[in-house]
Amino acid sequence: MVCSIESEPIPGPLRLAWVRELATGCNVVHCAEALPQEPKDSADFWPIWRAAIRRHVPDPIDFVFASEPYGERLAAELDATFIPFDLQRELCSTSGTAIRTDPLANWAFIPECVRPHFVKRIAILGPESTGKSTLARNLASAFNTTYAWEHARPLLDLKQGRCDPPDIELIARSQLALEETMARRANRVLLCDTTLLLTKVWSEVLFGACPPWIAHAAQRRYDLTLLLDVDVPWVDDTQRYFPDQPQREAFFNLCRSELDRLGHKYFIIRGDYASRTATAIDAIRETLRINPAAATRPG
Repeated sequence: MVCSIESEPIPGPLRLAWVRELATGCNVVHCAEALPQEPKDSADFWPIWRAAIRRHVPDPIDFVFASEPYGERLAAELDATFIPFDLQRELCSTSGTAIRTDPLANWAFIPECVRPHFVKRIAILGPESTGKSTLARNLASAFNTTYAWEHARPLLDLKQGRCDPPDIELIARSQLALEETMARRANRVLLCDTTLLLTKVWSEVLFGACPPWIAHAAQRRYDLTLLLDVDVPWVDDTQRYFPDQPQREAFFNLCRSELDRLGHKYFIIRGDYASRTATAIDAIRETLRINPAAATRPG
């Protein structure tokens, strides 16, 4: 039984989804009633909880497993046998409170399906031919993590690089799915080589409009956005549109205006490709207090 109240920092339905995924084959129910959280909150604390549990779990309860001392009293209230488990935190040296307080320091204890909620997401934005993909790979290596690559590229490679209006929604849906998939595999930090905000800008530049749901989803906040400037040479490939420097600068200004409009935190990355990686690492370290050397992949 997953119990939640509205004032908790993690929404109850989200926690319910996590437990249902982790407890495969179990009957997981949700109690969203406004119940007292500690015995000091109500003189009727235990009768209230006993009744609530019985409403959601009417079948007899044989055992109560818990790693907290209250498990003994709870088992007695339910006419069940108490099975204490690791009360001294010898097998698992952390707690839910500790994880919520500092999730990055307790990353190894966070289940894969829960990690997207806590992972620090770094967006990499900018005009074409500014080294976004190279920077994403370099930063992923530096922080010993993974990255969500730009899924538009393999999609449009099938069309010799041509982008048509119907492609925009396919690109947006696939990019969202890819980011959420890679968020489960990330080690504290997820590098995102483009976001729906860039998809929105491209849609408006190429076709003069953007599907409303993409414009709404493009408002998603990232812990930090790295905005790449156009002070590196333009390199041609099959998916490049604007070779002229004034066009590149105009696109850069569009990206910057969107970030300003949404009030997103961003850092402009300039210089040659080697300098860009070093500058980006410093920006992540200073803004998010994450040291590349400390971001070792959990076992």
